[in-house]
Amino acid sequence: MAKSVGITVHEFALGMGPKLFSFRRGETVYALRLVPIGGFVMMEGEDEESSAAGSFGQKKVWQRILVVSAGAAMNILLGFFILLGLSVSEDGLSSTTIARFSEGAVSSQMLMENDRITHVNGTRVHIGSDLIFEMLRDSDGVIDFTVLRDGERVQLKGVAFNSAKAEDGTNLITLDFKVYAITKTPGNVLKYAWYWTTGTVREAWASLLDLITGKYGLSQLSGPVGVTSAIGEAAGMGLSTVLSLLALITINIGVFNLLPVPALDGGRLVFLLIEALFRRRVPPKYEAYVHAAGLIALFGLMIVVTVGDIARLF
Repeated sequence: MAKSVGITVHEFALGMGPKLFSFRRGETVYALRLVPIGGFVMMEGEDEESSAAGSFGQKKVWQRILVVSAGAAMNILLGFFILLGLSVSEDGLSSTTIARFSEGAVSSQMLMENDRITHVNGTRVHIGSDLIFEMLRDSDGVIDFTVLRDGERVQLKGVAFNSAKAEDGTNLITLDFKVYAITKTPGNVLKYAWYWTTGTVREAWASLLDLITGKYGLSQLSGPVGVTSAIGEAAGMGLSTVLSLLALITINIGVFNLLPVPALDGGRLVFLLIEALFRRRVPPKYEAYVHAAGLIALFGLMIVVTVGDIARLF
């Protein structure tokens, strides 16, 4: 995106840390770095004043907004294509329409077979993964549903489920019904992948909100070590599990990068929006100070989370 609007790109790197391999093509060095987390694009004039024609700061605000947003957009787009591939290859795509209940299902006292669940606790659900996530977020095992029953919209308040407490205090709900599979057609597969992707984006925001409000603690947050461990465990469960986890990670990175936090793309977007509003750019050196402070804070958080990840390994 930077090159498309005429910005000089000094380096395009996959990963962080020391270079493992690099080559130059034109003005740009393409590098593979040691730590396989994220990457970066080093642009002329991004963090300092530059009068060069290819400087980041010399481009129009809308062009810079596109450039800063492109990384997060590509993370989410990559997640979509991974989930699209999984949607094509999976045997069945789960709907939100109840097919049958487990023996002794508590929820069958209010829910019925062939009910199509449209909302869980007021949140719209489209596919099975939406349904499961919203139910898992419930704290007391009593859930409000909106369903389509015989063509009519029905509100069901306080549907009870059996639940139990996990070791970390999380409330685990027993899902006591099965849903129908969705007929696989090209249109249905595309729609399913879209809902799977947008649902994952929504899950990322909801999980972040739960972290901020204290529903989950830092002990339940994972960094590079925890993610690597999870990928290793997923590898033993098959390729589809690994790909599902990778899609979750890349979409979460995209969402996280858009947070209005200094050093992240979302933080840079805040400065660009300020410039668009007041028609004057914040001096790059002051913006650089803010991003440097944000970067230090993020590194501090990463250290705390990594220590927790390592402690859980033992």
